[in-house]
Amino acid sequence: MNRIPAEYRAIVKEVTLDMAWSMHRIVTYCFPNAVRVIDRFHVQKLAYDALQEMRIANRWTAIEEENNAIEQAKLNGEKYTPDLLENGDTKKQLLARSRYLLFKASCNWSPSQKRRAKILFELYPDIKKAYDLTHSLRMIFSKNTIKDAARRNLALWYNHVEETGFKPFNSIMKTIQNHYEDILNFFNNRSTNASAESFNAKIKAFRNTLRGVIDVEFFLFRLTKIYA
Repeated sequence: MNRIPAEYRAIVKEVTLDMAWSMHRIVTYCFPNAVRVIDRFHVQKLAYDALQEMRIANRWTAIEEENNAIEQAKLNGEKYTPDLLENGDTKKQLLARSRYLLFKASCNWSPSQKRRAKILFELYPDIKKAYDLTHSLRMIFSKNTIKDAARRNLALWYNHVEETGFKPFNSIMKTIQNHYEDILNFFNNRSTNASAESFNAKIKAFRNTLRGVIDVEFFLFRLTKIYA
């Protein structure tokens, strides 16, 4: 920071970042005139994580039920035969194989994923509600172009979260409230830090090919020659 004069740092008008408070303090101190924008993908990832947490919790329950059924069959001197769903999955398999379809919009599901999702949502309506919450949050960022409209839709989303009573989503709601204005600043110019994240991934991949870095200055020299 000491190498960049204050008058140049004052020119910066907008900075995208994640929800780490350390980044918040750095941007506030280094770029006092910049509008902070929290990347939408960091917000959406929280919702995906909450959805997957509910799927995993149900999968552990299904595993426990299967283990108990196997033990009971042994006690009865019987051969255990798992109950199969209409698509050939057991409950445990259904929950394991549903991981990736929950990341997608329903319009992008393959025929087998549509069939699996139908069974999943019938057996686990809570996962269906959580999926709908995640999808509706994604749509707020995808379809809204006006900040005030996004603000209203987020308020409605809060109401839906409170109605479900899902603890993971209540935590997301509080996190969004703590960063509310910085998240809504996305709708000013729809800026993300996707390019920075992509470049960061390239740097990590390059560093991994070297099996570590000893000479930092030479490493930075090579980076500038390759990517500058």
